[in-house]
Amino acid sequence: MTDDARPTQPSKRDLARLITGIENGEPNALRTLREWYGRAGRAHIVGVTGAPGSGKSTLVAALTRLARSRGQTVAIVSVDPSSPFTGGAILGDRIRMRELFEDEGVFIRSMANRGAPGGIARSTADIAAALDAAGYDLIFIETVGAGQAEVEVARVAETIVVVEAPGLGDDIQAIKAGILEIADILVVNKADREGAERTASALQAALDLATPSAGATGHHGPGALHRAEATANATGWRVPVLKTIATEGNGVEDVLDAIARHRRHLSQGAGAQRRAQRLEHEVMIRLRDLLLKRALQQIEPARYRALIEACVARELHPQDAAQALLNALPREADHAPVE
Repeated sequence: MTDDARPTQPSKRDLARLITGIENGEPNALRTLREWYGRAGRAHIVGVTGAPGSGKSTLVAALTRLARSRGQTVAIVSVDPSSPFTGGAILGDRIRMRELFEDEGVFIRSMANRGAPGGIARSTADIAAALDAAGYDLIFIETVGAGQAEVEVARVAETIVVVEAPGLGDDIQAIKAGILEIADILVVNKADREGAERTASALQAALDLATPSAGATGHHGPGALHRAEATANATGWRVPVLKTIATEGNGVEDVLDAIARHRRHLSQGAGAQRRAQRLEHEVMIRLRDLLLKRALQQIEPARYRALIEACVARELHPQDAAQALLNALPREADHAPVE
């Protein structure tokens, strides 16, 4: 792909309008996305997740400022309703973010968490592709917590940064949630607080325990991304545990350098399998959505409601209701494409 294949970077207003159209499923926006899709693939997409109060938004802001000082353009997609990037933070945080909103080399977009994890992941993947094709060098996707939705969104990214902090009621919340399986870089933010060293040590110990022996293999099904296993053994990447004080900029350079190192690591061949797994997962999400949409178009509403009411009355198990709906679908039909 030549530089000429890269589209002229659209204005922030035009890009925001395109992304709104993508989120709403507008045909024109999706058509533009399809046209741009082949031009994507140059940006480095970084997922940043962590418990509320870990300071991940402050860290993303600090990373963005540092990246800008290095000449990179940055896009931030926030799926965290409490993030200052979504306007959900206190006034002081929003004021500190103002310089980023006003920087022409930074694009910031918040996304509503609309429930279904697959839907979030699909929208995030499309938005990241649009931002990539629009010319941004570094794309941060910020999510909160370590639930299934966050794991789904994390699959969109190439590098995953998990942010922890001491004093949140559980020194190693990430361990309980199994988030170590997707972490490429672990960050203990607010490292000036009591317990920071203990948190970092606990995370390192958990990483050591989670990493199987060199000869171990795992079978996790199509699209599974067990990164602690894959990176530590199959590709040679060791997940670092870094300490930062993002409010002061301490340790931020180490994190950005680790992100760059991980990208170089992926470019040496480790990234091909991850990209294939990520795209396979995305295709399966979209296939599931299309099949469900087609099924709902063919199911009689009265039949559907009757089965739901039977489940409510405990007369029918949901699995049997689903099977009944499947059995009611036409066996042979001239199916029109589902958009």
